[in-house]
Amino acid sequence: MNNEKISVLLVDDHSLVRKGFRRILEDDPEIQVVGEAADGTEAVKLALELEPRVIVMDMAMPGLNGMQASIEILKSRPKMAILMLSMYSEENYVRNALDAGAKGYILKDAMDIDLATAIKQVAAGQRVVAPGLLTSTPESDADHGKLTNREKQILQLIAEGKSNKEIAALLDLSVNTVSVHRANLMEALGIHRTAELVLYAVRKGLVHIP
Repeated sequence: MNNEKISVLLVDDHSLVRKGFRRILEDDPEIQVVGEAADGTEAVKLALELEPRVIVMDMAMPGLNGMQASIEILKSRPKMAILMLSMYSEENYVRNALDAGAKGYILKDAMDIDLATAIKQVAAGQRVVAPGLLTSTPESDADHGKLTNREKQILQLIAEGKSNKEIAALLDLSVNTVSVHRANLMEALGIHRTAELVLYAVRKGLVHIP
């Protein structure tokens, strides 16, 4: 029996939420919270520094959101298990999170959320999706499947109103590289105006307009 504790990084832009989760998890002898991050950029940095087994990741955050941060982290640490916490139960959001590499997706406001059990399940390599969230088989989405994870990140950030310069800073790319990705994804989707890109991203559940 492996007695090593499961190391966990908590990522949420609300410190009260992080405190609440930390308190719940500190009661479990099998889990150790090794760090907290307040946004996606900090999450990427701490994931690489602290090497947690599991990252509890909020989906909606300013700057890099949970999905974008997950893509960044898993590029260099593919074995890390990411458990996505979200307010959104729409199937598109769940699929996007799983496509980005998350091992689990649970709703933040669910009364019966058992965070410790979900963490142990994803740490053991299981996929955890809250009941009732994935009802149908995925419809074939030829356009969306054409996009690389990097293009999906850039599409999301464009839809959130960020400029090429802001996107470049967030993803640590040159402005020129962002322009090329932007042109490629417009080409792949057959879309030529930013407004249409935004509509597409909203329809696919890549961004949530409050």
